[in-house]
Amino acid sequence: MFFIKQELPINRQIRAKEVQLIGENGEKLGVMPFEEALEKAEDKNLDLVLVAPNAKPAVCKIMNYGKYKFEQAKKEKEAKKKQRVLEIKEIRVTPNIEEHDFGFKLKNAKKFLTDGNKVKITVRFRGREINNSKAGEIVLNKFIEGLEEVASVEKKPKLEGRNMFIILAKKTEK
Repeated sequence: MFFIKQELPINRQIRAKEVQLIGENGEKLGVMPFEEALEKAEDKNLDLVLVAPNAKPAVCKIMNYGKYKFEQAKKEKEAKKKQRVLEIKEIRVTPNIEEHDFGFKLKNAKKFLTDGNKVKITVRFRGREINNSKAGEIVLNKFIEGLEEVASVEKKPKLEGRNMFIILAKKTEK
C-alpha cells in the first residue's frame, strides 16, 4: 500500500475562519466564511480540503479526498516503477593478465556497459607487483582502448593502496 507523504486537513480539521474556495472543477468561488464553504462541500457530498494553509486567506478546494489520495498513491507508484537503479559492476584483474583472460574480461565489461551499468575495472597488485605499477596502468589503458566504441572514461586510472582502478560509463548517443 502506498501513502502520500503529508495528510491534508479536511472538513472539521481545518482551523481557518475565512477561506478562499475553489470548486471541484477548479473554478474560483471566492472568499467566504469556513462554515459556508463546508456547507457547500457537504451539499455536493464531497470533502473540503485545505490545499494552501499559509495563504491569506487559506485556500480550500472541494474534492473527493479518498479519490485524490488514491490518485496520488498511483502516481507515486508509477514514478517508482520508472526509476532505474544504476549499478557499478566490478571486474578484477592482475597486472600480468594473460591474453585469453583479458579477452574474456573485456567481453564481460562490454556486456555490462550495453546493459546500462557502469564498470569499475580494478587491477590488484600482490606482493612486489606494486613496485611496477606501470604494468597495471598499461592493462587499464588496454581496457580503455578495447571499449572505446561503447564506453567513455568517467574516472582516470587511480592508485589507492594496492589497487588501481578506472570507472567506465556507457557512451551517450548524440
